[in-house]
Amino acid sequence: MPADPPALPDFEALFEGAPCGLIVTTEDGTILRANDIFRTWIGLEPSELCGRQFQKLLTMGGRIFHQTHWAPLMRMQGSVAEVKLDLVHCAGHTVTMLLNGVRREYPGGVFYELALFGTTDRDRYERELLAARKQAEALLSEKTDAEMALRQAKAELKLAYEKSQRRALFAEQMVAIASHDLKNPLTAIKMATDLLSRGERSIQETQLLGHISQSSERARRMIAQLLDFALVRVGHGIGITRNPLDLHKVIGQSVNELRLAFPQANLRHESLGVGTADLDADRIQQIVGNLVANSVAYGDLDYPITITSSLEDVTATVSVHNRGCVIEEGVMARLFEPMTRASEREDNVRSVGLGLFIVREIAKAHGGEVAVSSNAIDGTTFSARLPLVERPTGPG
Repeated sequence: MPADPPALPDFEALFEGAPCGLIVTTEDGTILRANDIFRTWIGLEPSELCGRQFQKLLTMGGRIFHQTHWAPLMRMQGSVAEVKLDLVHCAGHTVTMLLNGVRREYPGGVFYELALFGTTDRDRYERELLAARKQAEALLSEKTDAEMALRQAKAELKLAYEKSQRRALFAEQMVAIASHDLKNPLTAIKMATDLLSRGERSIQETQLLGHISQSSERARRMIAQLLDFALVRVGHGIGITRNPLDLHKVIGQSVNELRLAFPQANLRHESLGVGTADLDADRIQQIVGNLVANSVAYGDLDYPITITSSLEDVTATVSVHNRGCVIEEGVMARLFEPMTRASEREDNVRSVGLGLFIVREIAKAHGGEVAVSSNAIDGTTFSARLPLVERPTGPG
């Protein structure tokens, strides 16, 4: 036979030991009985509770709420649930509780049976939940604001970029137009200077004509660089025309012309290897001119500047070496970029900072590359390595 179920505690034990506050009142709120947990929560003895009206234990706000809300509800619908009330502890502080109540009619009269629950943990949870919600809302608001700001910044950046592109293109076009228009008068000045220098002139006149010739040649180089720069920037690149040439002879002629342009420098030409190369002679001379001008501007002119032309099996190399200040590592990494200079030294051979950039672009147009090395022992060497293009040979 099944075992008998264990006997439950008697009513008194259940009432007194219930895990919530239990109160029985008359219909007017007079307390007839309160269990031990409720008495503990508000700090009153049984004798102090019995006969007192429950609403008298409430704060003033709670009493008003009792009169206007939950007491009428008890009479009308016979029950209330989860009514939040503030009761006054005997020590004077407030104790917040949740009230569930029913109205019951017995032969002896109408009674209110009330159950009250502490809200300390619930309030803490609600506060934490509310704080978490506010934090989430704040984060969401920040995220929304950040996304709006990012979209606005992107739109502004796009607009600024488009404006800068238009301005850059306009500036490059203006540079190209101005440079092109300046070539003719400079050519005329150079020709006139050459003609005047052939006649009998005084020493002072000869010096002045030499200065004019050097200045016009320097301006011509600057204009040529600006034109090339404009072509590169608008996407056309530097054009070349390949023809078989004697590399050493072409560079030798260029060095002879540069000796006249830079009389203060000691220029030496060394050649290695033999043969012809399919290169653009004018562009090769431009490489030499730009590298020599750079060496004159930054090198120590107490030492010679050496221009070397070298032919190997598949490569032609043009290099220019000078002594002087060592180029810093951080500068070398961007030395071939436009508008970059190795120092801030003022000099009458200074350019607009495009010489090395043009050298790199000419080398690229030939399928080659540029390099630079600089140290206190060996000096500074700029070189352009250009691959040799094999020309098809005809029958015979």
